Amino acid sequence: MVLQRDLRVFEKLYKEQFNFLCLVAFQITRDKEAAKDIVQDFFIYLWKRDENIEINNSFSTYATRAIKNISIQHIEKLKKRDANNNALDIQHYVEPVSLENLEENKTTLIRELVNQIPESRRNIFISHVVDGLSYAQIAEMYGISINTVKTQMKRSYAFLRSFENSNLTAILLLFLILKN
Repeated sequence: MVLQRDLRVFEKLYKEQFNFLCLVAFQITRDKEAAKDIVQDFFIYLWKRDENIEINNSFSTYATRAIKNISIQHIEKLKKRDANNNALDIQHYVEPVSLENLEENKTTLIRELVNQIPESRRNIFISHVVDGLSYAQIAEMYGISINTVKTQMKRSYAFLRSFENSNLTAILLLFLILKN
């Protein structure tokens, strides 16, 4: 696949991939704003490239890998800054390779779980969890009642909680952190 500098293509990719890529970045950075910035910077980087970009796999695979790498680099920069300021103890850090493998497994599980949620419920869930919209804002955006939004969110969380697995427990904690 060759990604050409076409505004319509970029807009479509951005709209389709933004929320998921934010989840991928958040898994690593644990910072909602940093995750959004990383994804936006990734798309800006793609747009500013002078030559066409050749992608060997699907764009989703390419973007997920890129976001993981950028997020890990972001964490490493923060670690260096904190180490220089003597604010954090270096012994508590996880090696980047181990972190990458762990995050790759979690990302796959998150994608599988989120994709299993029905589309309209998934859109509501992502609007609240990733975009940080209030229930009232979501209700207005989709033309539904606030109670419908509440019900869909409850069902989304119930679905995610139904998976009793140690790896999935970490994912559920991520979603609960995002909610607050």
